[in-house]
Amino acid sequence: MYTAQFSISTLNNLYEISGVEVGQHFYWQIGSFQVHAQVLITSWIVIAILLSLALLATRDLQTIPLSGQNFVEYVLEFIRDLTRTQIGEEEYRPWVPFIGTMFLFIFVSNWSGALLPWRIFELPHGELAAPTNDINTTVALALLTSIAYFYAGLHKKGLNYFSKYIQPTPVLLPINILEDFTKPLSLSFRLFGNILADELVVAVLISLVPLVIPIPMMFLGLFTSAIQALIFATLAAAYIGESLEGHH
Repeated sequence: MYTAQFSISTLNNLYEISGVEVGQHFYWQIGSFQVHAQVLITSWIVIAILLSLALLATRDLQTIPLSGQNFVEYVLEFIRDLTRTQIGEEEYRPWVPFIGTMFLFIFVSNWSGALLPWRIFELPHGELAAPTNDINTTVALALLTSIAYFYAGLHKKGLNYFSKYIQPTPVLLPINILEDFTKPLSLSFRLFGNILADELVVAVLISLVPLVIPIPMMFLGLFTSAIQALIFATLAAAYIGESLEGHH
């Protein structure tokens, strides 16, 4: 009973996190829901960038790859190796698209916040920024990861998947359940906090010293943004691999 109440309370707290806001936002009213319009706009732009690059690089495939095709194949090989390392040789192939989508979306989103001049586009309220600068985006990505590793475990083991919660002893049941709720919290807050902090630091430095100091900080931001995308994708693959193996 206590575990069920704790789980419901944790879900309610996770839902309330979506209301966390930093600054003002531009809203669209869709039915009875309010959505952050600037997040949808920048997310669509990121998706359009990814689709355009994929189409341009694969529209004329060659046996001996040229520069664009060669770059795409390198990225695919990198994502495949990352997924294989975390999930295992036998199980990794079906999860390459999921892990690759997560990595590329977060990577391009993070870099768009550092490279694209979002702020020159004026909105009635708020301003455009990287999609991962909004906690709703990072929470959604984290919840998708949670759904993925639950699906992986249930698809392979059926209801026996839940036996992991009482291993190695039933005494650890509350802790094992708590672990599954802390995973999405950790994923979402790590990504959101790092991207938001990086953009705030660069914005403050540009306002104080507009010429010299912000440039190396922006390069550092590009590096940390890439690392955050890699960390998120690696942890997502590791959680899926853990569910398929059936142990912690």
